[in-house]
Amino acid sequence: MSVLEPLGRPEPWPAPGKLNLFLHVVGRRADGYHLLQTAFQFIDLCDECRFWLRPSGVIERLSDLPEVPPEADLCVRAARLLATRASGAPGVAIDVRKRLPMQGGVGGGSSDAATVLVALNELWGLRLPDDELAALGLTLGADIPVFVHGRAAWAEGVGERLTPVDFPERAWLLVRPDARVGTAEIFKAPELTRDSPAITIPGFLQAGGRNDCEPVVRRRFPAVAEALDWLGRFGPARLTGTGSCVYAEMPDEAQAREALGRLPERWTGYVVRGLNRSPLLARRQLERDDGPGTGR
Repeated sequence: MSVLEPLGRPEPWPAPGKLNLFLHVVGRRADGYHLLQTAFQFIDLCDECRFWLRPSGVIERLSDLPEVPPEADLCVRAARLLATRASGAPGVAIDVRKRLPMQGGVGGGSSDAATVLVALNELWGLRLPDDELAALGLTLGADIPVFVHGRAAWAEGVGERLTPVDFPERAWLLVRPDARVGTAEIFKAPELTRDSPAITIPGFLQAGGRNDCEPVVRRRFPAVAEALDWLGRFGPARLTGTGSCVYAEMPDEAQAREALGRLPERWTGYVVRGLNRSPLLARRQLERDDGPGTGR
């Protein structure tokens, strides 16, 4: 196989994970989508995306993800969607180095897709505004807009109505138990609370919130319940998204690493820090410093 030429600068484009600092289901639309209130904060654990030059019209995936067919991959779908706005742009091969756990509630697939949109918007010289990119992303997944905008945020609607908020950038111990949780299964569960009272940003900052999905996931996935109980010995443990990852605040990184050393071997743990600004924004600026349309 011939050596591939990078599209743009060779440095990888980060796709950070996220935590839901709380998640309330406050209603349901007529089309079945749930109405949410949540707070998104990024973490410094990231996937890495690289882009390689291919002939015009070619969009392909280099990453080996046996569980995700290329046609279903959000990265490929995002690139093809953006290509409809990029007449004459070169083709692209997308390579994603996965670090974020899949089906873990940390937004890996959505973040990867957002990074593809943001990166190719620069590399193809389109310079579409973030609001337009976010609207494109929303057609693929409700979590994609927050990753496109790159700011920690209070979210409402199906997760697309965003208000930037700076939350404390804490150290967290993130644990992935030996389970994978499908989002659709949890939101279809008849026992899911769907009528939580709406709260305000000041109310959350003062009193906090909960994750309405957690009781459902606890009952249906014993491994997640066990991980929540284990992590709860170090501090209040929470589920992010629909899971399966759980997390707890730590006093500092050193104590987080000490707790990580006690983690049962069958689970995977990460010491992470919350971020109010996505590292994707800094990588975009690096590309812009080279001038517009450098990938052409």
